[in-house]
Amino acid sequence: MKVEQIYTGCLAQGAYYIESNGEVAIIDPLREVTPYLEKAQKDNAQIKYIFETHFHADFVSGHITLSEKTGAPIVFGPNANPQFEAHIANDNETFNLGEVVIKAIHTPGHTMESTTYLLFDKDGKEYAIFTGDTLFLGDVGRPDLAQKMNELTMDDLAGYLYDSLRNKIMPLPDHVIVYPAHGAGSACGKKMMKETVDLLGNQKKMNYALRADMTKEEFIKEVTDGLEAPPGYFPLNVKLNKEGYPSIQKVILDGLKPISPNDFEVITNETNAIMLDVRTSEDFAKGHIPNSIFIGLDGSFAPWVGELIVDIQQPIILIVPQGREQEAITRLSRVGFDNTLGFLEGGFESWKQAGKEIDTVTSIPAETLEGVYQEINPAIFDVRKQSEYLSEHIKKAQNTPLTEINDHLAEFPKEDTFYIHCAGGYRSMIAASILKSRGFHNLIDVQKGYKAISQTSIPKTDYVCPSTL
Repeated sequence: MKVEQIYTGCLAQGAYYIESNGEVAIIDPLREVTPYLEKAQKDNAQIKYIFETHFHADFVSGHITLSEKTGAPIVFGPNANPQFEAHIANDNETFNLGEVVIKAIHTPGHTMESTTYLLFDKDGKEYAIFTGDTLFLGDVGRPDLAQKMNELTMDDLAGYLYDSLRNKIMPLPDHVIVYPAHGAGSACGKKMMKETVDLLGNQKKMNYALRADMTKEEFIKEVTDGLEAPPGYFPLNVKLNKEGYPSIQKVILDGLKPISPNDFEVITNETNAIMLDVRTSEDFAKGHIPNSIFIGLDGSFAPWVGELIVDIQQPIILIVPQGREQEAITRLSRVGFDNTLGFLEGGFESWKQAGKEIDTVTSIPAETLEGVYQEINPAIFDVRKQSEYLSEHIKKAQNTPLTEINDHLAEFPKEDTFYIHCAGGYRSMIAASILKSRGFHNLIDVQKGYKAISQTSIPKTDYVCPSTL
């Protein structure tokens, strides 16, 4: 038996490849399915099942494409109602895979169709659970995503989750390995560990949501407390996962169209496409196309695109480093953004060589801000999440989280210079690009963000209780 976790860092997502005696099961596959096909071919094995733990909200799964290519059935748990052919498993239904067995355990709460898959080894011993978003390491799945779909309240779903964990998961032996669908960085939970694999026994000891003496009322309060609003693209991804989506090969083919600088301008004007610059923050600061939006590939690219671009049907044209065009299109498609019209041929360098207008972002080291702070006490905007801001921040700095930047536009000075920063420089450059596209050119970005600022003598405020703000 082979169990392999295939982890995608930018999505903080884990898919799973299970092989036994020439038969393979894939759990929660990504949209690009070639890696699974290649692994099975290398093992001289056949993909027999495609298991989905639930209808994912944060990425488009590869279940439909993988089933089309292999003939393997797609398996969901009870209450799933997809608009394509699938096997809807009963609670405790078992599936033979070579010498091992996989049992579907219905664990509603994160969503009503959420299902955990229990793997038994060839001796019939419980070996591992693939928990989807029911149980994370250090946390559990948020219970606020499926409310509208099922006419249930967040507290109703949290109550279901409590029962699922207590009655279905916690009675399992401590030696069982926990393989979750996500790790730290995912918006599907709030306190996830950076590790991606653990033993159930350890989770029973340290996961706040698995405390043995916890009442249902306490669980509901703790699990629902402090949840930030989910990204706007989540319901759209659920819809794609439930109803179907175009082939990723077609999406890539449609997007891999080089566009000359002259045509780039024409297409932007005619289609109202977003010019998405995916280079590094340093390169964007040195020079970029006016009104383009920066979201760098070398960061949590796809989730930030989903967070900040409201409509997954939005036309996009790319400014991308040469050789990374397909990567950018693929990663956009992972979160349902399939309408890439093409990319700037020759990259940003061709734009400059064509004599086109360029813009820049003034970006300074934290030491420069330190000197300015002592002299003029400037306006400073912290674009980190509220929880990060509350932990520690510059005195007098205002919190304008990147996810809510458009709600704070009236707070930014129209003429006076102001400074923006995040934790490490990635998010503040995104914010800078958005603000400049809205007409704010009097901003200065602080390089390396609060990580660098914390090493200066700029006055700071430690943890502030939200009730005192």
